[in-house]
Formats: sequence, structure tokens, C-alpha cells
Amino acid sequence: MTASNASTTDDRQPADERRQQAADLELCEISKLYPGQSDPAIDKLSLKVEAGEICVLVGPSGCGKTTAMRLVNRMIEPTDGDILIDGESIRDRGPAELRRHIGYAIQRTGLFPHLTIADNISTVPRLLGWDKQRIDARVDELLELVSLDADDMRDRYPGQLSGGQQQRVGVARALAADPPLLLMDEPFGADDPINRERLQNEFLRLQGQLRKTIVFVTHDIDEAIKMGDRIAVLKKGGKLAQYASPAELLTNPADKFVEDFVGADRSLKRLALQRVRDIDLWKVAEAREGERSEDVRRKFEDSDLPFAILLDEQRRPLGWLSDEAVRGERVTNDTRSPATPHIDLDDILRDALAELLSNGVQYAPVLDSRGAVSGVLSLEVIGRFLHSAPTESRTGAELVMDDPEPIPGEGDETPENTGK
Repeated sequence: MTASNASTTDDRQPADERRQQAADLELCEISKLYPGQSDPAIDKLSLKVEAGEICVLVGPSGCGKTTAMRLVNRMIEPTDGDILIDGESIRDRGPAELRRHIGYAIQRTGLFPHLTIADNISTVPRLLGWDKQRIDARVDELLELVSLDADDMRDRYPGQLSGGQQQRVGVARALAADPPLLLMDEPFGADDPINRERLQNEFLRLQGQLRKTIVFVTHDIDEAIKMGDRIAVLKKGGKLAQYASPAELLTNPADKFVEDFVGADRSLKRLALQRVRDIDLWKVAEAREGERSEDVRRKFEDSDLPFAILLDEQRRPLGWLSDEAVRGERVTNDTRSPATPHIDLDDILRDALAELLSNGVQYAPVLDSRGAVSGVLSLEVIGRFLHSAPTESRTGAELVMDDPEPIPGEGDETPENTGK
């Protein structure tokens, strides 16, 4: 389809059915005081969520995070202040009409038990007057998007699905009318840890495709750090303690309350924000069986380790070479230990650290998508990262090192005395 044809098609659609990818959201000194209460549930809360970002509201029980989220779609009416969606006040739209253009996903999904999965997903499109053909196509599209088989799921009922499947359907229903803004109230809170992590990863994959503006409520700071582009930490009484990227929150908590809430292990939590490929790895001398030993020994001058790694023709690791393997004229297949575990470039540092510790080693080869060695990750490199001051990247959820210099290897290191 050409650009001009796409424009023509879009112009023929009713204004309320044109797809908008994401919207800016701004809370402007919004407050909520319930009748009969002396203290507000939300107190002059101001923050801005850029289009396409995930803003996570987090804080102790009773801090008003769910109340703040429900003010956005007027499920609760504000006492004071205003909320703007793309610069337009929510007060200028009726509550019912407003909610039809805001997706909503909650804990335990809130699916209608007497409706089929297809009817649950199509609730809002039917209210918007979509025709049956368009609704059916959208249901199939969304089921595929959340990795559910449309033919198998369309005519089933919520009670026939697992908790994880119901949660996916809940997300599909929230996305049905392709809203620019999505509200999610502890959507994964009822799932077991394994399913919860799987759903989190799946949702982040979806967000990478859809780039919706999302307000996400959770009580779990680890989930907030994983899911959020920006995190709003609320205190009791709905007061904003800090609004920052996960990286800034972990490295520069605004006060003692935020510091305590994030936890004493906040330096370790930074490892969940960084992938192995984003930090500087140790260099290692590479060798192949039959290669001239003199050439390999020369490579030690540019290596951070005092021994070489033996590779096959595809540069896949075969083991750490012994000293004897490079003493003759040609490299022999004499390894002192296997070069394990293998770390992937796309592993997050938290998982990579767990691999090193569980295997009782201080370093391991890092492999690219083809299994070829890209460098060596060590406990020392990770420790250096934890003690470095991060700088923000484009996403705000990734970190880069201020001091990218490689860490020199100790001259007396061997696989034996470092746990290999």
C-alpha cells in the first residue's frame, strides 16, 4: 500500500476508530480526598508519562498507587487538579466515552465468566460499533499477538483456561480497540513466580512492538525495575517521593524512604538492567590446534588472561589451554579444563553472575548468537560495573560505563586458582 493510499483509507475511518499508537499523559497536582477523611489519598501528585513509555507506580500498601491510576480513567473522580491526555483534560470527556479509549487490565483479569474468549476480547469494539468482520479479525489478531491459538481459544470460556492464559486474554481485551493509553493494576500479581516472569517477558515483547503509553501498578520493586521506563515511588498519603528511571532510582535514591523501599541490594538490582553485550569484556588469547605456538604467545600481550582459550574452526570454545600446550612449535589439544559455563551476549548481568557463582568460577567465555567467542566475562568486571557511576542511555533502562577501560588480568591467574 502506498503512503497516499494509506492516508485515504485512514481518512474514511470514523475519528474515534483511527488508530493512535500512544498518547502523552500528564498528572497536574491531582488530589483525591474522600468524604469523611481528614488526610488525602492522593496529595498534589504531578508527573508526566511520555508517549510510548511504561510508568510504574509503586509504594507501600495504602500509598494510593491504585487510586492514582483509577483517577486517569475517571473510575474515581479527582477532588482537585487535572489529568491531561495529549493535552486534553479528562474532564472534557464523559467517563464512559473516555474509558472506551483507555485499555484496562487488572489482577485476576476480570474476564466475564459467562462470555467466550472472543466475546470478552471484543467487549469494547462492540461498544464502539465495529462490524462483525472487523471484530473477528481483531480477535484473531490479538490472540496471535499474545501467543494463543485463535482456533483453539476463540470459543472457550475463561474457566477452561489456565491462570496464565486468562492473563494473556485480559491483556488482549485491554488492547482490543488499540487504545493509546493502557492501565494495568497488578496484572501479574496472582501468578506463580515462573508464570509471572514468563508473562512479564511476553508483555515486554509486546510493548516492543506496540509502544503504548502504560501506567502499571505493582507493589513489587523488582517488577517495577524490570517493567518500567520510569518509576514513581509513592509515600503514604499519595505523595510522590521520587519519579525517575530505574537506573537513577537505584543509584541516586532521593531520600531515606526511597533508599529503604528500593532495598539494601539496590546495587545488585542494577544487574537486571544491563546485558552482557553492553559492558567491556576481558580479552583472551585465542588458539587453534596446530597453530604456531609463537603466534599464540604473542597474543598474550593484548590479553587480560595469562593463558589461551582453544577454539574450533567456527571459534567455538573447546577449553582453557594448559601451559604445555603452547611450549612446543605447534599448539596441541592439551586443555587443563573445559571453558564453561558459556555466557550469551544477550544474557542480563544478573543471570550471568548467577551462572558464574553456581559453577564456582571467576570468569567464563561469552558467546555470540553463532556460538563464537566474543570475550570473557569475569566477577571482577561485574564488580567494577557495580562500583561505577552509570550514565543514562536513550531508553533510561540501560546503563553504560563511565570508565570503559578493560580490567587488566592478574599475571598469576590460572584456571586452578580461580576456580576453573
